[in-house]
Amino acid sequence: MEKNLIIIHYNYTGRLFNLSESATGATIAEKAIFLFICSFIVLENLIVLVAIWKNHKFHNRMFFFIANLALCDLMAGVTYAVNLLTSGGMTFRLSPYAFFVREGSVFAALSASVFSLLAIAIERYMTMIKMTPYNANKRYRVYLLIGTCWLIAISLGSLPLLGWNCLDNLPDCSTILPLYSKKYVAFCIIIFMILLLSISVLYARIYALVRSSSRKVTKHSNSEHSISLLRTVIIVVGIFIICWMPLYILLLIDVACEHKQCQILFSASWFIIMAALNSAMNPIIYMLSSREMRQTFLSLICSCLLGTKTGSVLKVEQTSENSKSKSSSSSSSSHAQKAVVKESLDVESTVE
Repeated sequence: MEKNLIIIHYNYTGRLFNLSESATGATIAEKAIFLFICSFIVLENLIVLVAIWKNHKFHNRMFFFIANLALCDLMAGVTYAVNLLTSGGMTFRLSPYAFFVREGSVFAALSASVFSLLAIAIERYMTMIKMTPYNANKRYRVYLLIGTCWLIAISLGSLPLLGWNCLDNLPDCSTILPLYSKKYVAFCIIIFMILLLSISVLYARIYALVRSSSRKVTKHSNSEHSISLLRTVIIVVGIFIICWMPLYILLLIDVACEHKQCQILFSASWFIIMAALNSAMNPIIYMLSSREMRQTFLSLICSCLLGTKTGSVLKVEQTSENSKSKSSSSSSSSHAQKAVVKESLDVESTVE
């Protein structure tokens, strides 16, 4: 009876006929492309996690956030791959409980990735306000923000499983997610729009603070630092909008459109994979933009391909960095302020 319930909902929304064509070559080709993208997302973020774990220079607060972002993106790739493998005709073999777990896990992973972007922006903003370098001994804010990200993401993904669904109200069902309530979809759109606005505002404030701090620290590097940060902010927010806005618009259409009236809703997979691509872009933005991270990343890949050891390379890099830090230990208060600005820029922008 529970399996028949899924068939009833898919038939009502028009998705039943759409799934019946899952054996066509085009659908198989699409799934192959999507699975390849998911595999790339998983592999890319796994390498990022290993790189951060191996290099002790990255064992600070900001890189803990970036490692959490990589974990979220890795989980997004895994859950979406599982979703693809259990879609099509296999959907009708699932119980409503299994359906909510399948869809909710993807939603929770993608949500955690977006919340992690917000947590990174909050951490950078708080650091710029306090104007103090990162302290590895004070990590309570890291654990609080990371834990909050996962708690909110899992809670949002679990709401349909806990009862906010349309099992008893067919006219309220979403077309993209036939067992999900349109009110729930609208609620999620509002949440993510608030997240996008918050991320944009925080980065705008960070940019203003960096410009102000650069003026106080030095007149020569002010323009260079401001332009560098502005470029990175545009990339971060721009790629986020490019990847997620098509899905937001599609979900708005889903909420406003009557059942079986909007054919574009039957091609939602392409919009979802666009959002998932943000999980592939995040490591490039937040990792490869740092020269030190790029070196660790490349040395790790070389060690996997050539069988060489990266430990000696990393130790040499860490030793040279430690010697530099010891030689510059006696700095004035203005130099400490400059270090905070540069520390933020080193994670924000390319260090050439």
